[in-house]
Amino acid sequence: MSLKQRFTSGEMSYGAWTGFADPQVAQIMGRAGFDFICVDLQHSFVTMAQLSPLLDALHKADSPAVVRVPWNTPDLIMRSLDLGAEAIIVPLVNNAEEARSAANACRYAPAGNRSWGPIWRNVRASIPQAPEGDAAATCLVMIETAEGLANVDAILAVDGVDGIYIGPNDLSLSIGLERKGYLESDKLRETILHVIARGRAAGKIVGIDCGGPEQAHYWRDQGVSFVISANDSDLIAQAASAMAKSNRA
Repeated sequence: MSLKQRFTSGEMSYGAWTGFADPQVAQIMGRAGFDFICVDLQHSFVTMAQLSPLLDALHKADSPAVVRVPWNTPDLIMRSLDLGAEAIIVPLVNNAEEARSAANACRYAPAGNRSWGPIWRNVRASIPQAPEGDAAATCLVMIETAEGLANVDAILAVDGVDGIYIGPNDLSLSIGLERKGYLESDKLRETILHVIARGRAAGKIVGIDCGGPEQAHYWRDQGVSFVISANDSDLIAQAASAMAKSNRA
């Protein structure tokens, strides 16, 4: 089952971020049991130049790989897909035009403008042909600004946008609430619920960024398709701190 098939099956998916520029860390994360791992190029230690070995490590761990690109430009999206990402998360999408640009970069002609470049052809046993690549590639655009919120229905209506990913932190800042969580702000919670409802009504994949299993379970119960609720840095820090404290108990 491809990641897109999983996202659209109705089965909840749980993902985690990897933000260290280290293939071994990525491979450990890939084998931990999450449904997918997202390499974060926006807020992490990873650059585009370091992406290839991380995606290869996730491939070896048999883990579906997602990439959040740092900005909505075709070169970053196409390159991430060429290197092995099954899904792309595009940040700070404000309107249908920006959403269309992201979607087009995820699809080969005539559906989009992704360039054909099978860079793994001499390394892996097989590579997907263009129709398979189009079928597997998942375009997820982030709703995390006041403008994106206002245009959410138009964004969801763009052909080739498979779904949305809600960024609560930037969304809270953008609508004037400072950096608050949904437990601190009824307005933010109601805003997020509105976005989830619009996504579900459009028949699109809906995901949300959250911190830990309690939040993941809450948003699961509100109808999202997937969450990303952990990251490698916090997991290492928490495990190390717990072990240090246990040694002194």
